[in-house]
Amino acid sequence: MPSKLPSGTKLGRYEILSLLGEGGMGEVYRARDVKLKREVAVKVLPAAFSADTDRLRRFEQEAQAAGSLNHPNILAVYDVGSHEGAPYVVAELLEGETLREMLATGPLPQRKAISYATMLAHGLAAAHERGIIHRDLKPDNIFITKDDRVKILDFGLAKLLPPTGDEVVRSDVETIKAHTSAGTVMGTAGYMSPEQVRGQPVDQRSDIFSFGAVLYETISGRRAFHGDSAVESLNAILKEEPQDLSETNTRINPQLTNIVWRCLEKKPERRFHSAHDLSFALEALASSSDSSSRTELPVGVAAVNDSRQLSVLRSSRVAWTIAGILALATLTMAALYFIRQPKPETRSIKLLVLPPEKTFLMAGQPPIISPDGKTLAFVAMDVSGSAFLYVRPLDSLVARPLEGSESAYMPFWSPDSRSLGFFAKGKLKRVDLAGGQPTTLANATNARGGAWSRDGVIIYCPVPPSPLMRVSASGGEPTPINSDNLLQGGASRWLPFFLPDGRHYLYVARMAGSEREVRVGVLDSNESKSLLNAYSNAVYAPPGYLLYRRESTLVAHRFDADKLELMGEPIPIAEDVGFDATSYQGYFSASEDGVVVHHSGSAGLTQLTWVDRTGKQLGLIGEPADQGDLELSPDDSRLAFRRVDNRTGSISLWLIDIARGMPSRFTFEKTTDFSPIWSPDGGRIVFSSLRDGPPNLYQKVSSSAGNDEPLIKSLTAKISFDWSRDGRYILYGVVDPKTSWDLWTLSLDDPSKPVPFLQTNFDERGAKFSPNGRWVAYESNESGANEVCVRAFPVTAGKWQISITGGEQPRWRRDGKELFYISTDRKLMSVEVNTDGATFEHRAPTVLFGTRVGGIDTPGDYYSVTADGQRFVLNNLVAEAANTPITVVLNWTVDLKR
Repeated sequence: MPSKLPSGTKLGRYEILSLLGEGGMGEVYRARDVKLKREVAVKVLPAAFSADTDRLRRFEQEAQAAGSLNHPNILAVYDVGSHEGAPYVVAELLEGETLREMLATGPLPQRKAISYATMLAHGLAAAHERGIIHRDLKPDNIFITKDDRVKILDFGLAKLLPPTGDEVVRSDVETIKAHTSAGTVMGTAGYMSPEQVRGQPVDQRSDIFSFGAVLYETISGRRAFHGDSAVESLNAILKEEPQDLSETNTRINPQLTNIVWRCLEKKPERRFHSAHDLSFALEALASSSDSSSRTELPVGVAAVNDSRQLSVLRSSRVAWTIAGILALATLTMAALYFIRQPKPETRSIKLLVLPPEKTFLMAGQPPIISPDGKTLAFVAMDVSGSAFLYVRPLDSLVARPLEGSESAYMPFWSPDSRSLGFFAKGKLKRVDLAGGQPTTLANATNARGGAWSRDGVIIYCPVPPSPLMRVSASGGEPTPINSDNLLQGGASRWLPFFLPDGRHYLYVARMAGSEREVRVGVLDSNESKSLLNAYSNAVYAPPGYLLYRRESTLVAHRFDADKLELMGEPIPIAEDVGFDATSYQGYFSASEDGVVVHHSGSAGLTQLTWVDRTGKQLGLIGEPADQGDLELSPDDSRLAFRRVDNRTGSISLWLIDIARGMPSRFTFEKTTDFSPIWSPDGGRIVFSSLRDGPPNLYQKVSSSAGNDEPLIKSLTAKISFDWSRDGRYILYGVVDPKTSWDLWTLSLDDPSKPVPFLQTNFDERGAKFSPNGRWVAYESNESGANEVCVRAFPVTAGKWQISITGGEQPRWRRDGKELFYISTDRKLMSVEVNTDGATFEHRAPTVLFGTRVGGIDTPGDYYSVTADGQRFVLNNLVAEAANTPITVVLNWTVDLKR
């Protein structure tokens, strides 16, 4: 250790004021940041750290990672540096005491213990989401501020601490390191997980075990595992169970006891799956305690939480064994909740709901609550890659998939909460919750939302920029809802939502660039009125609010539905609410009786992943993000793709140098740029852009040395698909209001005269030239489902269907001997082909491997293949991120008054 630093010593811009404390791992000083003029805490670590450059580098990385957490329950780390060979960490200065000091006077009251535990779990969850595991959680590293907030100390640093003195176990309150046959042990005896004791690899569940040991001590006043020496404490962790909590506190809540035991399971798989699971179990317990202390329940009914809360508490992700009488009480409360007379509520209740086991929420598909506030609907994908529409009554323990809803997206409720409308496989469908197969109502190739009125009218956008259409919920011929669906500049109407009168509806008007308006229209009229500029759609929520997303915040804005006017300023009601940048749909919805649901933006995260022909992962490219439209350069050295800025809602093109792995932004307009395609020599990129209204084609030098240049512009939407290998033609899609998706070609010898390639009453899109330029593979829904087909170029009468049970996104191997595509169940398929003969020849498709790519049934390329067909870049959905829970808020308007 360096000598103690006298007052006035300068460590960079930090001036030492006084010594706050010292221990085996360094000294902590009160200091002043002379630049920002604030007081901070500076922890100076032993100089031995600097002797090991690798350890020092990792220490700095971990300190920076901890500093990036920015969570109210984690000590804020501001800076790292070195003074006379000794590394130091600069953090926020806290006033209060550690949990260890607080426990010196005995156990905490149960309510306070639950409150502290909940904050502690929130901090752990935030760190675990960033891949940071504490590894040394104990009362000494938990600080309680004077305003009763929990702060976790030394996050991300414990796993890097070197041994102190000899490599032997020294005490029960030191971070230790000891060699065992299993590996290396690091942690604090008495709080370590069994896997830490054995020197095995650890994950976030190790912190959950330590959490359980801390919580046990907080409510009992004694340690869960304690021996006369650290070695005996380690043996107790492996072989013994703590003393029953009820032996010292007979009034302890049984549910709290269950939470502690679940954390202290010896096997990691039996513990809580994540700190998120743990936190909402504690939140449910806290709300249950509040309810039982404030609410008089009917005779014979246990003082348990609201049935909706218990359905979450006892869901498959957080289920534990509960006594039969409690289960009976839950069902009783569920029945009472939905048959009791309405009465004023005094507080809001927040619940967290996860999708069923072995499924994850689909990116771009928000959860929606039924108008009566009783049932949640969402789209989830299972491990096989199949996506279904699920419903979960809030008084039930189980979510169930709806029959026939495979590949569903953008669902919306009927006004009576008995049916759902949704889109799948190019169709608008409805399905009744009572059972039976869905009914097809209309074609909807690339839908952008629907709404269902009390008069049985469904309005929907079948494919942008087509007119907004209406159709009877019982079936019939769709018709335009008015004669002026396209606004000035080619904007179109998306994501409709009926207002209470059933005639007026909200919608998103997508303007040029990244501008979007929420407007209100009228059925059978050309009238429309602008309400606001927003980053998402808007929904109406009684008793008189519009909910919409402003940057990443969900806000409530007073709204007079009769005068169609907004009043006052928007009020924030939830943070980190996501949206789908391609459709502008926010991840939120509201019922008519005071229930709001929302979900974070993490469901849209994908990871660019290299795999071989068996699906084996070979490596990762970049960090998880909301991204897509993958296109490898002709020499496989670079990858072009689109990436979403979730703050502004704009979508830009990016490039990654494969060898370096460094992404760089390629387009910079505040708009939506997508669907990049490379010139045969890799020197230019053509892409689609919304900067002029509907998508038009632009080009730019791939070195980024030049400006974006328009290639072809009109009021018709255009999406770039491919560039012929001889460099002469651009193949692109056109969205025609009459014929939907068509394929056109643009000769670069005369760009002013585009020519239709396929123009039918069906949808043709996703087209790719064969390497020799004689054939075009594309998607077509002529058979009723999307299939991969091939035609000659220039087009002749011949046509070959390649896929058998549905397929999208065809890709050629560079030698023209193999064709790839994605099946509707998200398997990567291979087809041997011969493109050199007078006619096209192909064999039956074979499965290469299953994928987790998203975006099936919508335009976009979610994989790319190398020239030799041996490796693939996949845009895999991040299942862990998509498993963030859905937040359900009951009585949400109560919080507006506080």
